[in-house]
Amino acid sequence: MKLHASGEDYLEAILVLHKKTGMVRSVDVARHLEVTKPSVCHAVATLRDGGFLTMDSDYFLHLTDVGREVAEQIYEKHRFFTERLIAAGVDPATAERDACRIEHVISDESFQRLKATSEQKS
Repeated sequence: MKLHASGEDYLEAILVLHKKTGMVRSVDVARHLEVTKPSVCHAVATLRDGGFLTMDSDYFLHLTDVGREVAEQIYEKHRFFTERLIAAGVDPATAERDACRIEHVISDESFQRLKATSEQKS
């Protein structure tokens, strides 16, 4: 199943929240992404049907191995571009917004080359 940017954002949010608190419910995702609970419910159903996450009997969300892999890749891109933009003098809030857009459109090949080039310069 091919994910849209919004699906990737939900997976990334679940990953980030899980790293912070250890447990994630739909309401936490709604607050984090500043979206409505019905939007989260729809996204969760789609992601669950796609095999990216599960929900336990207490309504906690858990990424599957596939979901975690996608979320980690998106989160890595997000951190990379946020850090580079801030280092270039971009306001942190703008850097966050721009990184969120870039992370969805850049190819894996381009990202890996940029990352390798950046590591060589370090």
